[in-house]
Amino acid sequence: MHPKALLDACADLVRLVLQFEHPADAVVSRYFREHRSLGPRERATLAETAFAVLRKKLLFEQLARSGSGPKERKLAILGFFGPRDFLASALNDTEKKWLATCDAIPADALMAPHRHNLPEWMAQALQAQLGEDFWDLAEHLQQPGTLDLRVNMLQAKRSDIQKELAQAGIASEPTPYSPWGLRLQGKPALQKTDAFTRGAIEVQDEGSQLLALLVDAHRGEMVVDFCAGAGGKTLALGAAMRSTGRLYAFDVSGHRLDALKPRMARSGLSNVHPAAIAHERDERVKRLSGKIDRVLVDAPCSGLGTLRRNPDLKWRQKPQAVQELTEKQQAILQSASRLVKSGGRLVYATCSVLPEENELIAQAFSAANPDFMPLNVAQELERLKVPDAARLCTPEMADSGQIQASGMYLRLWPHRHGTDGFFAAAWVKK
Repeated sequence: MHPKALLDACADLVRLVLQFEHPADAVVSRYFREHRSLGPRERATLAETAFAVLRKKLLFEQLARSGSGPKERKLAILGFFGPRDFLASALNDTEKKWLATCDAIPADALMAPHRHNLPEWMAQALQAQLGEDFWDLAEHLQQPGTLDLRVNMLQAKRSDIQKELAQAGIASEPTPYSPWGLRLQGKPALQKTDAFTRGAIEVQDEGSQLLALLVDAHRGEMVVDFCAGAGGKTLALGAAMRSTGRLYAFDVSGHRLDALKPRMARSGLSNVHPAAIAHERDERVKRLSGKIDRVLVDAPCSGLGTLRRNPDLKWRQKPQAVQELTEKQQAILQSASRLVKSGGRLVYATCSVLPEENELIAQAFSAANPDFMPLNVAQELERLKVPDAARLCTPEMADSGQIQASGMYLRLWPHRHGTDGFFAAAWVKK
């Protein structure tokens, strides 16, 4: 595609994602379906440009106030993903001068919002938790997330898959914490690899793998993934169970569970039972009350730990929505806990970085349920041979101003651990 036509298409896609009517990845997918002639490189340029604009929206909008021409075009120029000389060939002389002026502005001359590129309420919440460390996080949230894979240990060893991918020209390295993970450079076309088609690998962030690891599901057990979604953790649990026992994948969205079925078929697992439920108090849930060895509640949350991958969430998510989510999280955790049998394990997890969705939910549950004994997550991960486990469980400040007991909760951060932002708490039923 000619550089000018490609830049026009980028500006068009930027306009569509900034309407925030749908999640950005859905807008991009739809755009590609409507423009089937686009090649893989053009698709990469379009998607990465749109996501760059979402990541640095406040800065780019500020810079776009100067210069001439439509705002979406200026935003697309600032976020353009591709060689600079290719971009230059699509610009007129005025645009080239304007872009050079923008490029020359030193970072320390920018106002705080144009450096962190977060809505004010979010920036304040994160600063309260992290202090000066906040700026390191803000920087990481403006970079794309890494591409992590989970090796299906039912089928292969991690080292063998690493070699196989290398032969296909895909470089990877073992993830530092998860024993199942490989981290890739760039975004290669995995769907075409033999390892992917035969179910030996699944795309899954290392942090998400650690949540599944913490459940510590064993052969022959009864396990429930209570908010299974498209089933990334379900598949990890099934492999840990060596495809034995019974693994229930519950979700209120049948549509999301449909996405699990082809993945399940590839994985070779025969112990997974997906079931759409009406709500957390569904009859199916009641029938299993007190019978389950392990329950994972990966609760619906604000998703603010995934801003590297879903930068539109920072503009679509609102404080009042978070408040509504916390009520839902408490209700779901309480209902799911009824499934756990005596001596069984309950794990609550989110991909949020906000204490009100994390520590405060866990503390409230512990206070209301004395029959559930909180587990020290750092010690548990150490027992599961996760390297440097204590580093994954830094004590964090709760809203009450109390520092949490060290190691009680898993707390993953992009800038500290290279994963998405995740939280987990675990209990054993007495």
